[in-house]
Amino acid sequence: MKLALLGYGKMGKTIERLASEKGHEIVFTKSGSSEEGLLTDADVAIEFSTPEAAVSNIKLCFQQGIPVVSGTTGWLDRYDDIIKLCKARNAAFIYASNFSVGVNLFFDLNEYLAKLMAPWKEYIPEIEEIHHTQKKDAPSGTAITIAEGILKHSEELKNWKLNEQDDRSIVIKAIREGDVKGTHRVDYVSTIDTISIKHEAHTRDGFALGAILAAEWLVNKKGVYSMKDVLGLK
Repeated sequence: MKLALLGYGKMGKTIERLASEKGHEIVFTKSGSSEEGLLTDADVAIEFSTPEAAVSNIKLCFQQGIPVVSGTTGWLDRYDDIIKLCKARNAAFIYASNFSVGVNLFFDLNEYLAKLMAPWKEYIPEIEEIHHTQKKDAPSGTAITIAEGILKHSEELKNWKLNEQDDRSIVIKAIREGDVKGTHRVDYVSTIDTISIKHEAHTRDGFALGAILAAEWLVNKKGVYSMKDVLGLK
C-alpha cells in the first residue's frame, strides 16, 4: 500500500516507522507548507495535522480521489460539510477521535456500562482525561466521544461541560502534564461508592497501528465509515 502522510509530526513519523515495518511505502508527506513526493501516487492518505489544516487537507484528497483516514481533532464544526463533500465526490473517509484498537473497545465498554447504569440515578458520571502539555485542544476528542456514548443512554443528562458540572451535564476534567500519551477514565460516583473504567496509552504506537489498520481496510472502498466498521463492532 502506498501512503500519504498529511501531518508529519510525532504521530506522522510513528506511522511512517510502523507502516514501513509492515511493508507499506510512504510516497508523500506534508507538514505545514513543506511537501515531499506526489500525493497522487498514494492509495490512501492518513491525516494527522492540525485543526486549522485538516479540512483543506481532506478536501484536497477528495479532489484527487484519494481515500482519507483522519485522526485530527478540533475541527468537527466542519464535519457535516466534509461528509457531504465525501458523498458528493463518491470518495472514502474514516474519521476517529482515536484509532487505538484498545480505545475503540473501551468506547463499546463505556456504552455498555452507560446502559447498565442508566436506571441507577444516584450514580453521577464523570470523565477525566490527561494528555501531554503540547496537546492543543481540550477536552480531547476521545473524551468527547466517551461523553457522547454516555449521553446516548441518559434521560437526565443533555450535554458535557469542560471542568464544570451541573445537573444536566457531564463534567470532563482535562489535565495537561508532561509527556502523557493519553489516559481516559470514567467514574460513576455515588455517596456510597465509585465504579470506574480506565484506558491508559503507554506509547503512541497504538494510535498509529490503528490508523494503518483503518487505511488498509479503506483501500478500494467508497463511503463514510468508522472504526466500528474496521473492527467489526457494529
